[in-house]
Amino acid sequence: MCGGFTCSKNSLLALNILYIIVAFIMIGVAAGANMSSIVTSLSLVSGIIACAVFLLFISIVGLIGASKHHQVMLFFYMIVLFIIFIIQFSVACACLAINEDQERLVAANGWKESGDSIRTDAQNWFRCCGYKNFEPNMTQEVDHPSCLDIPTCCPNATDDSMCCRAPYECHCQSCDVPIKQVMLRGFQLVGGIGLFFSFTEFLGVWLTVRYRNQRDPRANPSAFL
Repeated sequence: MCGGFTCSKNSLLALNILYIIVAFIMIGVAAGANMSSIVTSLSLVSGIIACAVFLLFISIVGLIGASKHHQVMLFFYMIVLFIIFIIQFSVACACLAINEDQERLVAANGWKESGDSIRTDAQNWFRCCGYKNFEPNMTQEVDHPSCLDIPTCCPNATDDSMCCRAPYECHCQSCDVPIKQVMLRGFQLVGGIGLFFSFTEFLGVWLTVRYRNQRDPRANPSAFL
């Protein structure tokens, strides 16, 4: 009968196997993106891999606790999963509720605080130069890496001082336009996925609470007391 000891155990095992698969996918995507030069920022890749490793660790704890009906491991797993649920649910709601002004502020601060490696990634990926165009054909924001590696930006430039620097013409759009477009889709995607997984985490907490209070029919009846 579903809802009994065996059903709760199998449901927890399946949920943690899903989390393990997701963790390996995250690690593979981060490593693949770094190797293909889509993302060359070590801090960004390290952050993604760290989140995946933490998810993998918690999933293994839940998997072992569910398979052995280990009360201490299940309690630890339940508490950590509930904290992750609260954080992820809050972040997902914030991503879905962000407005255009907040998005513009986040993008500008992100560009300002990011290093040259991340800015170079953005410029090469979006085929843009700098962050903000204050004049129609000039990128007045000089705090950006060289755009010489982007052929469409400065086809006639011979050195970096002539590429997208006043008074020379810049044929590229500033990076704020594509970045804000991608950020809008990204916030919606992250918010939706985060909201979905937060409910799976709440389901995991509920299953763990239920499973901890159920007696193993194959065990010694006095072992649970």
